[in-house]
Amino acid sequence: MTKGFIMLFIAHCVDKEDHLNVRMDTRPDHLAFLNGKGDALKVAGPTLAEDSETPNGSLIIFEEASLETAKAWIAQDPYAAAGLFSRVDVQPWKHALGGGI
Repeated sequence: MTKGFIMLFIAHCVDKEDHLNVRMDTRPDHLAFLNGKGDALKVAGPTLAEDSETPNGSLIIFEEASLETAKAWIAQDPYAAAGLFSRVDVQPWKHALGGGI
């Protein structure tokens, strides 16, 4: 990838079971962290359990210069520092359809 080229990345983070309290306690710091990304943050929100109410992970779409810097940014999320996630997948993503981004 060309240095300085900005592309989109998707982060899918899965919460550890029985860690809803960690999510809720850390949420204000997590939201401040995401807001610090500015316009480079395109979409962010929790994934939900089958009850369509209980958060069980996160989906974040954001701009970054490389996969390495994208992974490094996600690793700084207060949720990650609090040990909330059982798994974090970060991948380059290409917007192909829809006008939402």
